[in-house]
Amino acid sequence: MGVPKFYRWISERYPCLSEVVKEHQIPEFDNLYLDMNGIIHQCSHPNDEDVHFRISEEKIFADIFHYLEVLFRIIKPRKVFFMAVDGVAPRAKMNQQRGRRFRSAKEAEDKIKKALEKGEVLPTEARFDSNCITPGTDFMARLQEQLKYFVHNKLSTDKLWQNVNVYLSGHETPGEGEHKIMEFIRSENSKPSHDPNTRHCLYGLDADLIMLGLTSHEPNFSLLREEVRFGGKKNQKRISAPEETTFHLLHLSLMREYIDYEFSGLRNQIGSDYDLERIIDDWILMGFLVGNDFIPHLPNLHISHDALPLLYKTYISALPTMGGYLNENGHLNLRNFEKYIEKLAEFDREHFSEIFVDLKWFESKVGNKYLNEAAGLAAEREAAIKETNKNEVCLTGEGKGGVGDDEEEEDDMFETEFRQYKRTYYMTKMGVDVVSDDFLAKQAKCYVEGIQWILHYYYHGVQSWSWYYPYHYAPFLSDIRNISELKLTFDLEKPFMPFQQLLAVLPAASKELLPESYRHLMTSENSPIIEYYPVDFKTDLNGKQQEWEAVVLIPFIDERCLLAAMEPYNLKMTKEEKARNRHTECAVYSYDSEKDFMYYSPLPQLFPDIVHCHVRKADIPMDAWHVQLDHVSRRLDRSSLYFCGFPTLQHIKHKFFKKKSGVVVFQQSSRGENMMLEILPSQDAESQELGGCDDVAAQVLGKSVFVNWPHLEEARIIAVSDGDVKFCLEEPPGVQRVYDRPSTPPPTKVTCLSDKEQKDWVKDVQGLTEHFLKRKGIMVNETSVVLYGQLLTGRKYVPKANGVVELEKQWAKQVLPFAYQTVVKDIKAFYSCLTCFKSLDELFPPATTVFMVGNPYYGAVGEVQDSSDVIKDGRVRVVFNVPHEPQLEPLIQNQHKYCVKYSPGYVLASRLGITSYLVSRFSGSIFIGRGSKRNPCGEQKANVGLNLKFNKKNEEVPGYTKRTEKEWLYSAAVEELLAEYLDRFSEVFNSVSRNGHDDVFYEDDIWPEEDQNGAERVAEITSWLKSHPVSSIGRTSCDLQVLDSAIVERIEEAVEKAKVKKSTKKVRVTVKPHLLFRPLEQQQGVIPDPDAEYRLFDRVINTREGFTVPLGLRGTVIGIKGADREAEVLYEVLFDEEFAGGLSIRCTSPRCYRLPPCALINFTHGTRVDQTSHKLTAIVKPQPATAANFNSHRQLSGLNHSPRSPFIPTQVRVFLIELLINSKNVYRQTSSWWVKGTLMLKEMLKIAGAGTGSPSSQEADSTGGQQQNRRRSSKKLGMYYTTSKCTIYARWLCVHTCVSICVSCLLSPQGRTVVCQVKLSNGLMVHGPQCQSENDAKEKAAFFALQRLVQHTNYTHVFMVGRNQSTRRKPYANTGRTCKLHTERPGTTWIRTQNLLAVRQKC
Repeated sequence: MGVPKFYRWISERYPCLSEVVKEHQIPEFDNLYLDMNGIIHQCSHPNDEDVHFRISEEKIFADIFHYLEVLFRIIKPRKVFFMAVDGVAPRAKMNQQRGRRFRSAKEAEDKIKKALEKGEVLPTEARFDSNCITPGTDFMARLQEQLKYFVHNKLSTDKLWQNVNVYLSGHETPGEGEHKIMEFIRSENSKPSHDPNTRHCLYGLDADLIMLGLTSHEPNFSLLREEVRFGGKKNQKRISAPEETTFHLLHLSLMREYIDYEFSGLRNQIGSDYDLERIIDDWILMGFLVGNDFIPHLPNLHISHDALPLLYKTYISALPTMGGYLNENGHLNLRNFEKYIEKLAEFDREHFSEIFVDLKWFESKVGNKYLNEAAGLAAEREAAIKETNKNEVCLTGEGKGGVGDDEEEEDDMFETEFRQYKRTYYMTKMGVDVVSDDFLAKQAKCYVEGIQWILHYYYHGVQSWSWYYPYHYAPFLSDIRNISELKLTFDLEKPFMPFQQLLAVLPAASKELLPESYRHLMTSENSPIIEYYPVDFKTDLNGKQQEWEAVVLIPFIDERCLLAAMEPYNLKMTKEEKARNRHTECAVYSYDSEKDFMYYSPLPQLFPDIVHCHVRKADIPMDAWHVQLDHVSRRLDRSSLYFCGFPTLQHIKHKFFKKKSGVVVFQQSSRGENMMLEILPSQDAESQELGGCDDVAAQVLGKSVFVNWPHLEEARIIAVSDGDVKFCLEEPPGVQRVYDRPSTPPPTKVTCLSDKEQKDWVKDVQGLTEHFLKRKGIMVNETSVVLYGQLLTGRKYVPKANGVVELEKQWAKQVLPFAYQTVVKDIKAFYSCLTCFKSLDELFPPATTVFMVGNPYYGAVGEVQDSSDVIKDGRVRVVFNVPHEPQLEPLIQNQHKYCVKYSPGYVLASRLGITSYLVSRFSGSIFIGRGSKRNPCGEQKANVGLNLKFNKKNEEVPGYTKRTEKEWLYSAAVEELLAEYLDRFSEVFNSVSRNGHDDVFYEDDIWPEEDQNGAERVAEITSWLKSHPVSSIGRTSCDLQVLDSAIVERIEEAVEKAKVKKSTKKVRVTVKPHLLFRPLEQQQGVIPDPDAEYRLFDRVINTREGFTVPLGLRGTVIGIKGADREAEVLYEVLFDEEFAGGLSIRCTSPRCYRLPPCALINFTHGTRVDQTSHKLTAIVKPQPATAANFNSHRQLSGLNHSPRSPFIPTQVRVFLIELLINSKNVYRQTSSWWVKGTLMLKEMLKIAGAGTGSPSSQEADSTGGQQQNRRRSSKKLGMYYTTSKCTIYARWLCVHTCVSICVSCLLSPQGRTVVCQVKLSNGLMVHGPQCQSENDAKEKAAFFALQRLVQHTNYTHVFMVGRNQSTRRKPYANTGRTCKLHTERPGTTWIRTQNLLAVRQKC
């Protein structure tokens, strides 16, 4: 059931209610319920505005399965997974279904007609008719079989499903999906064994799920739905991959507290009778009065016109006088409801008084007070009766005075006009000739009956399958009178059969969905029910604003006529049709290891048979979940236990009030009132003001607290600052410890903030204050202390001594600021008791899949072997698969050859002979309207721009446009496209050039001649644009780093070449357990290697099991999408194999996906680390620990230095070259000399691709070929420097004993180019050129720095080595006196030959 605009209104009025979350932020749930129809609609027709869209049934089924898998993995239910498809609905719902299906068929027909009129060529395949998503159709029958297969497959093959009971209530089980779910919840709630702390998650798109969830009175109940974006275009496509979807999680625990605040004024009026549970029940009832799927909204009560605040205000004023509540657990208290409606009816008169003056003016202009003669006669009769009654009163009153006669006469006139106003409504809307008292009484009874039927439906289930509200419109509030004595009873009867509902709700345009024997009943003139299938019909907005809200004015189908018309043709159904026309029970499936049978796929060409199926099925009788009418849901009994992820407004002292504050919940400021929360000073805050920042630091520094109230997240506090002083943890790099024991105080460092740091602190405070106010509606007031913390990312098993493992919390590397007054301390949080491992043999049993996060074989996937003989020594035996990797180095080095070249707009303009303004306009959006500028015809506009850039959304089209800090750049493809556009439609360019300042251009102005048809030309342009390949290319954020499609294509080619070799090796090794990563549910969200850095072209492997991408599949990073939080970063990966659910991102086949860092291991990063992790044969000259040397060490250690690298700063600083100065050996040794020198320089500057030394013996056996390639690469790189820059490097190595280097990289604002600057200890600052990558920037900056070093030193050439094509130069050295300086150790002599410093090793 839907309540239009209710979801947006409720989310904006209560800003904290709706939380936008990503997958890693969703809490743990016991039960997950899916209202399946929303998923089916999204996967089958995601964009109804696109008449060209076509989709196969196989693709629909695959997408539905994929969506279900993702939702299951995101929520990870512990006990129950319930999938409910809409079955045959109650008769009350069918009226709405019928109107919606008639309208959708008509809209689709109109869109196709308009497209054909524009000259668009539509696909020959039949479009998907969304009306087939109705019980009883062929499509739904096939979908049911596919869902059964899906459940059997997941239970048999996916371990995460095997501890869950899976309920499948298909289209053959009567009832709406969400109400079948609520039947199950009510049934569970009524059991004595029910756990009140059960955590429920209900997924669905209907706003009324809020009310349904609240009827359960369950404390931990949340609603999950896709993020809603209001104000966008209707033809906006949804995000293609559900993993990328942003979800809204609406917490009913907060909704309950907000309702308490909304009606808090009643506490003082009714005292101890105030019962929040009863008020929530009444709040649900009030929501029905603004309209739903069963009854229409009351006249002039619109959510967009503040109807809900009016209902709440009236309730607050009326409840103290009623002596009770309106809704008594699903039973309507008619006496109290009549009092409430009577009070609410004052709105009718107030509304009419506002328009009374306008009506009088209108009548004076029209000159006719009544709409027709019958209305006039009825009004006159009523007036005559009233006049007679008045005369009788006057006679009996003995002519009482006329003091108030004028006022009384004016009131009488107002009442007369008011009655006439309502009479006109009934006559025009409902088509009655005379509005009698009997008619009004019948209207009131029907409406109250509808309210009671809905209450039963929500609290007790269907009480009548045949009841329905028989009108398109509701009566006025003031006409709902004399209802307290009504007797409201319902006959249960039976639901329609599926084919009966199909014939009741489908339009003639969808007749193909019916069995052939019934189709003529919709179209034949002789059909007894032909009147119920109008080809054309009217709609009435009835005070609404959107067309989809309009009332569809088609006749209600008569059940008796319908069944009688179908009766003669029931026997003509085929056997297959009879099988579809039935009701069946809901089934529950569970894993049973003892079961083992073959389950045949209903679609074997797409989904394989299940060879070993281990599923037990049980049918549940259709009435098994029905509860009695006197059933009362168990009332809330919230304990002090806090479930992480279920927010509450408790914990922090605050006050609340309503105010129009323009809180931004849905991309734009809200217009109505917001429930604002203002944090009040607590005792902690007062003591903090007295004690200062050090007291706060003593309480929270190094401890875990909960931040971001009320949506609490756990964080580890690493710093505390008041804007002047900062207390921070002083920990070794990589340590993230929680200091929660008094015996181990945190190591603390206190510093005074610099001016810049103070300004940053002020910015942090301002940002926090604005975020809380503008998004959450929370006034944090003055912030005097800011905490800096790392959010909890998950838990990870950490090996300890004696083979023990412990599940430890893992914290993000990113540090975020939090206002101290919004932090919650000292609460007990509940974490579920998941499968817990105690020892290494439990964590790593044989056949477990693991990944290596250390060298060698970094990133390799392996299988644990029997480790009983080594596990006592803290080792695990694993067999790793080491496949042959594609060679991407040549492609990386030559990527400039394949990159798309971009040019500024003026370059394209000069080549095309147009202005740069036209290039800018036509590459964006250009709108052409009907008519002329002076005489426009309607508001319809066509966009004839190329739509290659989007300034407001900061989006570009890869391969066509690119945005820089100052301007847009365009590729040659844009030039070709504009040239063709200019050649075909030059008149559009001329018009835009002449009227450059206009936002909209007009057909008649562009094509003014009589023989020119502007509409046809516009249709021709739009058709040409849609036929061009650019129309199908997706756009990306300008902040996204991507590889162009030409490079991606060559990566695919390199991968295919590597597959041909098929040289995967198996290596058996024993590994320390901390170097193994096992994919576990508890560890989802934990990044396998937090130190990993990602770059384009990096090779990665998927470590997340059970999601779209298969576990262990390798791929290449082709795009990096940044985010404010590190957990929300996404990497575009081109995988080596195609897979179900894969995306086509600039590639030729669906093998791409976007994944977070917690799902990947970057083994290119491992290779980079591996190349710098081998010991060098070097002699280290000791250096005195002077202050200068200490500072130099600090500078070097400040670099982004790898913890796995053996090049510690001291070794780097004092590195000397081992050189044998003799004519026989010098050239032979030069190669390794340069390799080592290059390796050292690149390690110092953190340049990727540094060479390697000799591998370990164990590694050499398994990866000899790879190491050989690495050595070749290093040698090649070394020789490059040898032949071109040898003298510079020689001098650098000579002077490096007394010069230290500090490197920093500067990124341009757009992230397009990198500039590296090198600071030398002698004061020189050298800037390198702009480069596309960090590696290039560092190498070139280093080269520039070395040149400067040569210019600023007195050292002369030591030797010169080079290769000529014909001759080899001999090394030479400056001759001079040799003197022995001193001996560091036996066999080592220091030699100085004038300015030569070298080392000679004694033989």
